[in-house]
Amino acid sequence: FDKEADVRMHGYEEEVDVDQLTLARKTSPVRQFSKGRKSGGRASGISIPGHGYSDRKELLGQQLRTTVTDLLKINHPVMLAGMNVAAGPKLAAAVTNAGGLGVIGGVGYTPDMLREQIAELKSYLKDKNAPFGVDLLIPQVGGSARKTNYDYTKGKLDELVTIIIDSGAKLFVSAVGVPPKHVVERLHKAGVLYMNMIGHPKHVKKCIDVGADMICAQGGEGGGHTGDVPTTILIPTVVEMVKGIKSPMTGEQVQVVAAGGLFNGQSLAAAMMLGASAVWIGTRFVLCEEAGAPKAHQEAVRTSGFDDNVRTIIFTGRPLRVRKNPYIENWEENRQAEIKELTAKGTIPVEHDLERMGDDIDDDTMDNARPFLMGKAAAV
Repeated sequence: FDKEADVRMHGYEEEVDVDQLTLARKTSPVRQFSKGRKSGGRASGISIPGHGYSDRKELLGQQLRTTVTDLLKINHPVMLAGMNVAAGPKLAAAVTNAGGLGVIGGVGYTPDMLREQIAELKSYLKDKNAPFGVDLLIPQVGGSARKTNYDYTKGKLDELVTIIIDSGAKLFVSAVGVPPKHVVERLHKAGVLYMNMIGHPKHVKKCIDVGADMICAQGGEGGGHTGDVPTTILIPTVVEMVKGIKSPMTGEQVQVVAAGGLFNGQSLAAAMMLGASAVWIGTRFVLCEEAGAPKAHQEAVRTSGFDDNVRTIIFTGRPLRVRKNPYIENWEENRQAEIKELTAKGTIPVEHDLERMGDDIDDDTMDNARPFLMGKAAAV
């Protein structure tokens, strides 16, 4: 890959200085996003041929302008993955402050917890009106869905959406499932964009049917909940599938955001060449000093090799890419029949194991039963 090459994307052509977008190898990427900014001045925004923008804004330090950067009003086509505790409000604010889009996300947010997380994020923003996003897990429950699926919102989805709308969030992200159509309509009426995470082309139609403005296609190299379709196959496939399909809110074509195994400027440029308009970055951000990830999680990412993570369903009942350890290996190599039996009944294997051990659980097992989410990019 020639870092000095022109990056030619669908619908627009730009000469990209990839070095300006390079993320440091296993160091804080937040600082890297501010490369190329001129202190005390403003750089003119890049006009994209063929888009016909009548309002050409001057964007501070902008190196690459896409439809997504315009829709979200950000300088760089880089989004922070909503990684629960591993990301957190401080990191989300840092990414937004650096010109990307910070996103907070969590499993089991109560309304009060979400209000607190958003308030903390805003407290770190240099511009209190700067854009940010919120990511919630909304799996299908019942019917043909996995027996281990349950409502992470505990019936509070509408209340959580009200909080998101009232907070001024720019983007709502749905993961592991699509939201009800009435939720999307509420978001759009309030001017909030909606993006859905997917891991397989078969999920595209469901997202389009409820009114997605963007689709984040995450390849199997990604950390956390992920499918097994490789990023380089998934992205162009999804890009082709959404051609000509318009967002009901923006009137623009549905945009594709790339995720899974992306970690620096080269992979950002590669994602653009595959047809994506932005990237969703998780694993690399875990190592930021602003990240909420505990030191043990950061060290697990820092020391990870190419063979050190694995997809397993023992923690949530659905494929989750995590750092491998002896406890997980034992499940995967020796207890597959038990995994199948438990999940078929709607029981999470690790939870069953810990309950069975009770007070007899040892410290090593307890430590190893705590998953450290990471993607394949942890190795580089």
